[in-house]
Formats: sequence, C-alpha cells, structure tokens
Amino acid sequence: MVNVFTYGSLMCADIMATVSGVNPLSESALLGNYRRYAVLGEDYPALIAEAGAQTQGLLYRNISDEALRRLDVFEGDYYQRCELDVALLDGRQVTAQTYVFRADYRHLVADWPWSFEHFLIVGKAKFESAYLGFQHLPSQE
Repeated sequence: MVNVFTYGSLMCADIMATVSGVNPLSESALLGNYRRYAVLGEDYPALIAEAGAQTQGLLYRNISDEALRRLDVFEGDYYQRCELDVALLDGRQVTAQTYVFRADYRHLVADWPWSFEHFLIVGKAKFESAYLGFQHLPSQE
C-alpha cells in the first residue's frame, strides 16, 4: 500500500474512484519544486519540476497495487510515476507516488498554469466523456 499525490483530474473523488476502482481517504497536501501547467488541447495538467514552485493537491492514502496499476494505465505514456515527498497541512512530510510529465513530451505543455477551478467549471464533463471508459480497465493487462 502506498500514498498517491494527485494534482489534476484525480483530485475529483468520483474520477479517482472510477479510475482506481477504490474510494480512498484523502487530505490536502503540497508538493514543493513542481508546478502544474496546462497541456495544449487537453483538459488535464502536466506536472513539471520548477525550483521554488509549489503545487496544491490531494494525497490519497493506502492505495493498493491493483489500484496503482490502474492509475499507471490511466496516466499513460506522457507521465512517469515518481516517489516524492509532499507536505501535509500540519507540516508533516510523507512520501507519495505522483505522476510527472516526461521531458520527451514537454513540447505539449503550455506556458500557462492549469487551474483546478477552471477544470471543474469548464473541462470536467468533457474530460469524463473523453477519458473515463475505465469500467473495463480490470480486464486490461
């Protein structure tokens, strides 16, 4: 079981449950030295290393190997799962898995930040119709 830090569409509990197949507990967390940017033509963000930056997100606890496998499939080739330290709101640091945008695909990243609030208002419904055919995910290898 591992912790997973999310900073984009997976901060929505319903999307996380559909993708991972579980309803994990979550809490607010901050990831230092990374910033989330828009991906050109998409509703999801890219997480890019940037000194001094900070990204707010959610930490999901006790994610099983099967749920992590499902998340890996969902995130696809653009992202690399990395183990990073995140800060909880009480200041404690915990280790978590998170998905960082691969340098090979950096040309797809916009030069403006991605907004979770904008995603909820404008992009979530479109995102769900485009990316959430994951009810069949467990049968995929």
